[in-house]
Amino acid sequence: MRIHIATDHAGLDFSTQLQEHLRAAGHEVVDHGPIEYDAVDDYPAFCIRAAQAVIADQRDGVEALGVVFGGSGNGEQIAANKVAGVRAALVWNLSTAELAREHNDANVISIGARQHTFDEVTSFIDLFIQTPFSGDERHVRRIGQIADFERDGSLLPDPRG
Repeated sequence: MRIHIATDHAGLDFSTQLQEHLRAAGHEVVDHGPIEYDAVDDYPAFCIRAAQAVIADQRDGVEALGVVFGGSGNGEQIAANKVAGVRAALVWNLSTAELAREHNDANVISIGARQHTFDEVTSFIDLFIQTPFSGDERHVRRIGQIADFERDGSLLPDPRG
């Protein structure tokens, strides 16, 4: 599988180690930056480019997912989610990693590099990558509603009238 990675300065060491881990597991890794430590870097472009690459690959039939890092992972998740078609989930334990794929068909995960050990991070990412989307009708329906809103702003009728 192709894995697109991006980070801010807080996740740079994790990113380097993670790339080695993923390559050793047989994945193709594409690093979207940064390439050097800069305590005041601007991470949104890195994360958006990684998210765009995931979508481009998926549209071309390439099996791809994305991983973005930051101190907390929040800003990186927000940036990635600005790309049409991206479903980026903030992951903080094994359960959220698994459910992100199984229920939400997340194609990008965001992790707080300052919140976890490297071993925790790799366990989250490995589980995320190996977990398939369940395809359950209720999850397909809900993902479709999100995509509809993203595409044209449509929502289900308000049940309050």
